[in-house]
Amino acid sequence: MDTNLDDIKHIRSMMERSSKFLSISGMSGVLAGTFAIIGAVLTHFVLKGELSFTGTLLYDLILIASVVLVSAIAVGLFFSARKAKKSKSKLWMPVTLQIAKDFCVPVVVGGLLCIILIYKQVPFMVAPCMLIFYGLGLIAAGSRTFRDVKILGACEIVLGLAAAIVIGYDLIFWSIGFGVLHIVYGILIYYKYDMKPENNG
Repeated sequence: MDTNLDDIKHIRSMMERSSKFLSISGMSGVLAGTFAIIGAVLTHFVLKGELSFTGTLLYDLILIASVVLVSAIAVGLFFSARKAKKSKSKLWMPVTLQIAKDFCVPVVVGGLLCIILIYKQVPFMVAPCMLIFYGLGLIAAGSRTFRDVKILGACEIVLGLAAAIVIGYDLIFWSIGFGVLHIVYGILIYYKYDMKPENNG
């Protein structure tokens, strides 16, 4: 009887691993949030005219955003690959590509909308849109990984809507959404799943 139960659990685990991406690391969330906060601090000084990397405000903002994004993706891939190796699973699977597609559609649309808003000189709506569309991307991808990702996505959307209502605190809302929430989420993921790999799902 015990053998049959073990076999059923093993089959269930294999099916879950093939249909869900379980190599998300909590540490990547913590570091991504940290990078976002550092980027927000740099942006604050750039907007005040106390700091410049290129001599042009727009280029400075693009540079900071690009470095934060690339850094977050890099640590995400690194820690996910390490976790996948540790659990003897693969990082790149069909489900990985599907998650990327699910996530990228709303995020790319949101990015294009942000560019339009900047072009139309409506910058105060950029941060709310970034948070909202990022949240939609997380919810879209959340069905194929930890359900906690959907919760993070919902929090990002609520924060984005709040940022759209309370005008003038764009950077603060952005810092909370991409910084603080990611750090809190990363810590929860670390203690909930990374410390107990058998509880994935």
